Amino acid sequence: MSFPPSTASGAMKAFRGKLHFPIIMVCAIAFISLLYTERIGIILSSNPFFKVKSCSKTNATSKNQNRNATLDKLRDTILDDRFEFDPEECSIENGKWVFNRSIKPLYSDRSCPYLDRQVSCVKNGRPDSGYRYWQWQIQDCTLPRFDPEVVLKKLSGKRLLFVGDSLQRGQWQSLVCMVESIIPEDQKSIRRGHSHTVFRAKEYNASIEFYWAPFLVDSNSDEQIIGNPKERILKVDSVAKHAKYWTGVDILVFNTYVWWMSGYTIKSYWGSFPNGEEGYEELEAPAAYRIALKTWANWVDTNVNPNKTRVFFTTMSPTHMRSADWENPDGMRCFNETKPYMKKGFWGTGSDKKIMRVVSEVISKMKFPVSVLNVTQMSNYRVDAHTKVYTETGGQVLNDEQKADVLHNSDCIHWCLPGVPDTWNQIFVAHL
Repeated sequence: MSFPPSTASGAMKAFRGKLHFPIIMVCAIAFISLLYTERIGIILSSNPFFKVKSCSKTNATSKNQNRNATLDKLRDTILDDRFEFDPEECSIENGKWVFNRSIKPLYSDRSCPYLDRQVSCVKNGRPDSGYRYWQWQIQDCTLPRFDPEVVLKKLSGKRLLFVGDSLQRGQWQSLVCMVESIIPEDQKSIRRGHSHTVFRAKEYNASIEFYWAPFLVDSNSDEQIIGNPKERILKVDSVAKHAKYWTGVDILVFNTYVWWMSGYTIKSYWGSFPNGEEGYEELEAPAAYRIALKTWANWVDTNVNPNKTRVFFTTMSPTHMRSADWENPDGMRCFNETKPYMKKGFWGTGSDKKIMRVVSEVISKMKFPVSVLNVTQMSNYRVDAHTKVYTETGGQVLNDEQKADVLHNSDCIHWCLPGVPDTWNQIFVAHL
């Protein structure tokens, strides 16, 4: 399920494609011919034409090309015709995961002091590490490398607030860990609250914050979490309790999904009832979700100034509870998976298309220009990257007996860190 880019131009992409093809064909033929020339070494060393990226799609004859380009770089230029990242033209959901052992994660669960034990898979005993070395390669453009210093400069003098559930908290922790190592100890701090946690980079006068609101709208399970979904009651027409924490923020990143998927119906109420929460009605989850998201959208449209604040919405983070989805009927949820499922367009039962459609429809009707971070399709492939049994429950890391019961105790909802949320943040920063 893809989102149409808000201001994307299909005609522009088509134009680009037609422009590049003849150039690439000419360059490819020339290059292949040279490979079979006995004097290729002499030509490459003496002819300056081959020391530049002669097939660059931006300007094939640019004098500013790197004259020290190697043979590998020339080959890559011919084969990789993707253009530089443009959020209005790049469809981030169209791509593939590419294994790259040379990747060096910017942090580990031992080096970053801000990670919860819930997502610290290596520290909790996960034996394999391959899940950390996959890069998301977008089909039609290149995703910029994550540079902590550049990111902090972009956030200089600003407040960035992630709002949502534990998946959103994972994205917040990921971003904090990706930048904190270059900040001197005396220039960073963290203040943890029950609902609101703030990491500060003092030198940059910037903060990266997280606010807990799993439904975005008010509920009786916001502060004291109610474990039984059947006892949760939502006030689907109000964000008043939470929104006071969202005002005055420069960059807001919202999400809400997995808490809505705990049953077919959601106890919901709205308006003013003499009997308060007892005035609820049982609504089908997509219907309740739509009302709640409209409530959120109305708050954004009414209260946020687009000239001062950026607003993002991260689409649903998929779960992988049914191994038959990825043609492994004998699997134990996501437990034995060690690499992504590569079938193009794979969409498992852990991603609700009705919910995805609601997000698309509601946001498309908003006055405020919300940027959608469509991470669902790329994350669907990552059956390998969840915390599995290398996590905690009830504040305690799983013991050996619990880890042995992989069918019942594998967490196929949350992601190990470093991991998939790092790529979400790479995409998010590229939008800033």
